[in-house]
Amino acid sequence: MSQKIVIALGGNALQSKDSAPTADGQLSVVKKTCEHIADIIESGYEVAVVHGNGPQVGRILLASETANDVTPAMPFDVCGAMSQGYIGYHIQQALKYALSIRNINYPVLTVATQVAVDREDPGFKNPTKPIGPFYSEDEAKALEAERGYTMKEDAGRGWRRVVASPIPRRIVEIEAIKNLWDSSVVISCGGGGIPVVENMDGTLEGVAAVIDKDFAAELLAEQVEADTLMILTEVEKVAINFGKPDQENLDHMSLKQATEYIAQGQFAPGSMLPKVEACMKFVRANPGKKAIITSLDKAVEALEGKTGTVVSFA
Repeated sequence: MSQKIVIALGGNALQSKDSAPTADGQLSVVKKTCEHIADIIESGYEVAVVHGNGPQVGRILLASETANDVTPAMPFDVCGAMSQGYIGYHIQQALKYALSIRNINYPVLTVATQVAVDREDPGFKNPTKPIGPFYSEDEAKALEAERGYTMKEDAGRGWRRVVASPIPRRIVEIEAIKNLWDSSVVISCGGGGIPVVENMDGTLEGVAAVIDKDFAAELLAEQVEADTLMILTEVEKVAINFGKPDQENLDHMSLKQATEYIAQGQFAPGSMLPKVEACMKFVRANPGKKAIITSLDKAVEALEGKTGTVVSFA
């Protein structure tokens, strides 16, 4: 029986520092990304894809706000839905082609996915999720003054706008995703899902937030009973003392070790921390299973146990 894997794609899998932040630039990067995903599928794994949207939703929101004098600005949840659509479209196009040249005829489709959050989630009071482009410190301070943004330094890479990032509680379209699993490669929970809250009358209402895609991927992995949660990012392995002379790359972390490293402040919030926490949540709920953090180009090798950082219960 094939192993089921939920893959969470980080921003570097969608846009590159060396490519323009345009639709064409994104598509060129996504084509390369989908070669790696197709390799995984060709190796016999059943795959579902979750992607981030931090840069994209930030740009959509910025464009909408900037053009407010010409056309009404779109609310945050709608901008998230827009990012799901166009990123999913690019992945569908590129992955379908990558599979076809391997003589694999699987449908690839995107499910516009709503993810319910708690309206009282403390994340609404403490914005942590970086979105949009990077700025210098002076530019960031000016945006705080002019537009009322909350700006924070992002893991030594520059300053970015941060927004609320509540914890995902329920994937609204989960039954549809399960039904499609055996016949398709499903792209879902894009950008962490369109954040909604549930009203007393059963209706759903969009809220201004960006759910972390790693936590959404973890929830999806639990609910489809995946064998492995794989989070793909810019680095081959998780490191402690990152960027210091005594940096140490980790082959493995137990729950106990990961907890100790978090207490030491080893992982940057909004960057590596949610990835590690999502992996911990998955293996805590599934003690016999594993989660892997690695780079996109090392994904197949990581599944073979040759590289990456494996997070396990013990």
